[in-house]
Amino acid sequence: LNPAHPDEVVSEYAQADRDTARAAVEAARRAQPDWARRPVGQRMEILDRIGSTILGRTEELAVLLAREEGKLLTEARGEVTRAGQTFRYYAHQLLQPQGEVYASTRSGVHAEVRRRPLGVVGVITPWNYPLAIPAWKIAPALAYGNTVVLKPAELVTASAGELARIITAAGLPPGVFNLVMGAGRVVGEELLTSTGIDGISFTGGTTTGTHVAHQCITHGNKRFQLEMGGKNPLVVLDDADLAVAVRCALDGSFFSTGQRCTASSRLIVQAGIHDRFVEALATATGALRVGDPLDPASQLGPVVSPEQLAQNLDYVRIGRTEGATVVSGGTHQPDDGQFMRPTLFAGARNDMRLAREEIFGPVACIIRVDDPDEAIDVANDTDYGLSAGIVTTSLSAAERFKRDARAGIVNVNLPTAGTELHLPFGGTGASNHGPREQGGYARDFYSVPVTCYTGW
Repeated sequence: LNPAHPDEVVSEYAQADRDTARAAVEAARRAQPDWARRPVGQRMEILDRIGSTILGRTEELAVLLAREEGKLLTEARGEVTRAGQTFRYYAHQLLQPQGEVYASTRSGVHAEVRRRPLGVVGVITPWNYPLAIPAWKIAPALAYGNTVVLKPAELVTASAGELARIITAAGLPPGVFNLVMGAGRVVGEELLTSTGIDGISFTGGTTTGTHVAHQCITHGNKRFQLEMGGKNPLVVLDDADLAVAVRCALDGSFFSTGQRCTASSRLIVQAGIHDRFVEALATATGALRVGDPLDPASQLGPVVSPEQLAQNLDYVRIGRTEGATVVSGGTHQPDDGQFMRPTLFAGARNDMRLAREEIFGPVACIIRVDDPDEAIDVANDTDYGLSAGIVTTSLSAAERFKRDARAGIVNVNLPTAGTELHLPFGGTGASNHGPREQGGYARDFYSVPVTCYTGW
């Protein structure tokens, strides 16, 4: 259903049962040895073809994504472009060195490290980036000789279906890529417990991620890669450029309707700039235009589902109960769809649920601190550790933050949300487990190093 117009059906799909998921795993198992032996040139051509096809259909796919997920059309175009570029990037990664040669400590011995595919990979993806996240998992998996079974989120099956059509039309042998749509408790559980799966790459909530890890260890000790939640801090120091700070907070907290694991949900502001920052950000937040994602005038789209909207509004109630003050938004916008006014709280404390639990919506809270030392302490006082940012004109403060912030991604004078496909993505603590995603670092999950010794 279209979250901007809930009466509008975007697409229909068939839900798989466990037998269907099992058949997909078996197909991937049969196809994997031959796919791994395919010449690099063939794999490269197929991946490049997938990426080029996606890029050639940017507008069509972006409109579909915007209608299904609620993302602004401009943001949807960016996501489609990212997905296409990701496939093309991994096509060309295949021309990079794939092994290592070492000097042996023994006379007459040659030592090298080769890489072999992990095998059959189960890919479980969320609804907030229905093309980009599957792309940055599927592309390296295929590039390094694995076969794939994709289980997308049920809210974004139309996007997953179009991506699958593009992939399978690019010349892949049967069974190399498989799409199985359905409920997590059915399809997802089959992937987690199947002895035919060698690894699981998962992006989603931390609670579900913990379950994924337990099932993988229990059922065959599968390799697993977990990208989970975030409660990301943006620190604003007294010396910050106020306009830059407001721009970073507005973008990081509310764009994509706050439905990003890298969103700035905790704004940690030093006392000297605090009051001016609160006033300026509240004004900017109140001026944001919430509306249909296909309308060029809209700056925020709808919340993805009625359940997510209800959860967001419940956190607004919780924040008020805890003693924080709403200085902008906090309501369901009275339109036809699942629209919510972006919500900014002031007077929050870092021990509030508002500041500790991932909301995954357009809700941010401001926490006042006295000095940079306290700002770093508060920023690091979280179970998560995905992304962190600081706004400052001090080089030393910026360098200290890059050194001391406990996060996998650190931004200076930039929003906390925003990554590049050739650089590693991932966090610490409850935000991540396993090797990083994206760039050359993806090889660490999708391939296995084999140390080889040869005597002469």
